[in-house]
Amino acid sequence: MADPQLARLHDPSDPGASLARLQRFVDALFCEPATVGRLFGDATLDAACQAIGRDRLRALGLQPPAQAAGPVVYIASKLQASGGHSAALADTIRLGPRRPSVVLLTDTCGRTDRAEVAQRLAGLPDVQVAYVPPGGHLAKLDWLLRELHRLAPSDVWLFNHHQDSVAVAAVQPGQGYRLHYYHHGDDRLCLGVRLDWGTHHDPLPFCAHNCREQVGVRGNRYLPLAVSDLGMRPPGGWMRDGRLTTCTAAGFNKVEVDYVLQYVDVVPRLLAATGGRHLHIGQLTPVALRNIHTHLRRLGVAQDAFTYIPRVPSVWRTLHEHGVDLYLASFPYGAGRTLIEVMGAGVPAVVHRHCTTRLIGGLDGAYDGVPTWREERELQAIVGSVDAAFLHAQSRLARAWYERYHRDAVVAAALADPDHAPEVPALKPGWTPDPLLQALQALREATFASLLKRRVYRLLRTAKAWWGRR
Repeated sequence: MADPQLARLHDPSDPGASLARLQRFVDALFCEPATVGRLFGDATLDAACQAIGRDRLRALGLQPPAQAAGPVVYIASKLQASGGHSAALADTIRLGPRRPSVVLLTDTCGRTDRAEVAQRLAGLPDVQVAYVPPGGHLAKLDWLLRELHRLAPSDVWLFNHHQDSVAVAAVQPGQGYRLHYYHHGDDRLCLGVRLDWGTHHDPLPFCAHNCREQVGVRGNRYLPLAVSDLGMRPPGGWMRDGRLTTCTAAGFNKVEVDYVLQYVDVVPRLLAATGGRHLHIGQLTPVALRNIHTHLRRLGVAQDAFTYIPRVPSVWRTLHEHGVDLYLASFPYGAGRTLIEVMGAGVPAVVHRHCTTRLIGGLDGAYDGVPTWREERELQAIVGSVDAAFLHAQSRLARAWYERYHRDAVVAAALADPDHAPEVPALKPGWTPDPLLQALQALREATFASLLKRRVYRLLRTAKAWWGRR
C-alpha cells in the first residue's frame, strides 16, 4: 500500500486492530454520498483482508482437509426480518441443490435478531445456523477459520455486509472449497468484490454489467434474484373507484436521502394532482411522516389519501390487497428485490432516472418498456396520462419480465448449472447524466445539515458494530 493512509490499515503485528481499521475505513466511505454509484470494490483492501486471514491460518496451524466433502457454508454478517439481503440468502439455500447447509453469522455489523432468523429460515431442509461467539475481530476470525476447517465444506458462499473485514479474511484459497461471492452490496464500496480466486455472482443486471465492464471483475456470472410466484393481480379492473392508487415500498435509507428531489415533497404533490391514494410500505422516520402530512394539509389533500404501513409479510400480497394500480419505485435509491415482487404481481411501475448514475435508481432492473422520469414534471405527465388500457398493457410487460428472469425455476436451474443462467439483460436506453442537477446535488450534499446527518449515521453504524461484538 503506497498511500500512507492505506498503509496504516494493515499492521501485520496487530491483525485484530487492522481488521477493525479496515471495517471503520469502509464504513466511513459507505456514509459518503460521493462514493455511491462510483466506488464498488478495491483490490488493495481485499488483499489486506486476505493477508490477515492467511497469516492467521498459518499461526493456527490449520492444514487443508484431505477431503472437502462437508456441507455448503454461507457466511453472512447480519440477517434481519426485512430487506433483500436476508431474502436472497434464504432463496439461494432454498433453490440450490439439496445439500446440508450451515449459516455462519459474524455479527460484526450489529447483532442479528435470532428469532427473526429462525422464522426466515424455517422450512428450509437440513439447515443449521451458528453464531460467531462475541469478541474482538481477531477472536471472530480465528473462530471462523477453525469452524471452516472443522466443517470441511465443499462450497462457501459469502453474503457479507460491505464493511465485514472478518468475513472476507476468513475465506482463503487452497482450503479445498469452492468460493462463491454474492455481490448484493452493489451500489457502493463492498469488501470482497475483488476476490478473484472465487466465482463472482451478480444478482442485478446493472451490477453484472458494471462489474464486468467497469470494475474489472473477470468471469462474473449473472444470478437473478428469485421471488416465489404468488400470482397475477386479481381481476376487478384498474382504478376501481375512478382514482389512481399508487404505492412505494422502501425504508428511510432509500428515500430519506439528500437528493435534488425529496420523496416527502413529491408524494403529496402527486396526490394533489391525481386525487388518488398512495400506500407507503417500509419504515420512515417520524420527521418524514410529519413532513408528508404537513404538505398534504397545505395542498388541501385529505390525510387518509396517504397510508403508511411500516412492515408487511409480503409486498406482493399487499399490492394485491390494496388494489395498487401503479408502483412508484423508490428514489433516489431503488430496491431491486421489491421491484421484482412488483413485476411478478403484475403491477405497472414508473422508475426514476437518477441524475448522477444509472446504478442507483434501479432503472436497469425493471422490465423493458417501463416509463421513467427524472424531473417531477415528467412524473406528473406520466400519471396524468394513465388509463386502464395503459395499466393493462404495462401489467402484461411487467409479468412477462418476471416470468423470463425471476421465477424460482429460472434461478434453480442457474444454481444447478451456471450454463443455464439467463443472459444479462441489456441496459435500458435513454439514460444520460444531468450536469445541472449534479451540480445542485453536490451543493445539497455540502450543507451543514447533510454533513451532520452523515456524522450521526457513521456513529450509529459504529455503535451497532460495537454492540455486535459484545
